[in-house]
Amino acid sequence: MSALLQTPLTEALGCRYPIVQTAMGWVADANLVIATTKAGGFGFLAGATIPAAELEGEIQKVIAATGGSNFGLNFHMFQENAAQCVDLAIQYRLRAVSYGRGPDKQTIARFKAAGVLCIPTVGALKHAQKAVELGADLITIQGGEGGGHTGGVPTTILLPQVLDAVKVPVIAAGGYSTGRGLASALAAGAAGIAMGTRFLMTSDSPTPKATLQRYLAVNDPQRIRVTLAVDGMRHRMIDNPFINRLEGAGPFGRLRIALGSAWQWKQQTGMSFGHMLGVLRQALKEDPGAVSQTVMAANQPVLLQRSMVDGFPDEGILPSGQVAAAIGELQSCQQLIDEMVAEAERCLAALCARQAAAKTAPAIS
Repeated sequence: MSALLQTPLTEALGCRYPIVQTAMGWVADANLVIATTKAGGFGFLAGATIPAAELEGEIQKVIAATGGSNFGLNFHMFQENAAQCVDLAIQYRLRAVSYGRGPDKQTIARFKAAGVLCIPTVGALKHAQKAVELGADLITIQGGEGGGHTGGVPTTILLPQVLDAVKVPVIAAGGYSTGRGLASALAAGAAGIAMGTRFLMTSDSPTPKATLQRYLAVNDPQRIRVTLAVDGMRHRMIDNPFINRLEGAGPFGRLRIALGSAWQWKQQTGMSFGHMLGVLRQALKEDPGAVSQTVMAANQPVLLQRSMVDGFPDEGILPSGQVAAAIGELQSCQQLIDEMVAEAERCLAALCARQAAAKTAPAIS
């Protein structure tokens, strides 16, 4: 392997290649992390959607299959079992944790004392600077091209801003799926890249076939767009009937859809008839749009599960980066990473050759 792919990321995370598999909800399970790790990348378990009773077992499964704890765990401090995630990451000496809405300084200090690296994901310059102040060891920046909750600044603008502003290694995410993209990020100064959608669209992904086919069918990046309809925040996802219906409805219409989906999956959401009536009364007194947004935000994990676990892509949400439109086949993680590495090495070698030729060329008088 070329020394050009040895970066502060590979040194810190102990992986062969500077390629990170992100922690997509209901997708980044033990099997995907195992496949990524064996192929030379670095994988994160989606601790935010793995049931608390199963989380330790998933960690143990990866350790048993890969021979170590050289992988990461993603979690959010607002989830019910956040304390469990913190304790397990420290107990098993995982290489890293990732998070969006992250832990406080005291919790970060616990990770540091245990040798667990902290790698928050941010979508704005000010958030990157704040994360470093809190003690981040590396930072993943996600540009607006990325899937799921995403900012509005493109990766090509955000990456150089953050590289100029912080001293820790920076991982670029949002819009990456090829070796050329990896080479471009490294040439710009990033320590590596992180990919979600590209790993979702592999043969090692647990995503149901019907949902994967919906991702493969998209060939227009404009169909992978940002919506505010789910929870009021920027959400990039593939168009489907559910989102179109939600966006086309008025305030009470959105509330009806939100309550209807929550009631349909009441066992998972805890919705009862009495609760539903209470929400309707609240909406009549307050803003029905705001109330429907709250209900839909609480219902979001179930909507994601409906498409990513149950295999009904028209009845849930389909978070996706725009790169899905450029992906036409489901490779294994091994095939994907092997091809990306070979292409990145060729690109970087050609760049170095041009630089060398320029140094030896006679000066133009």
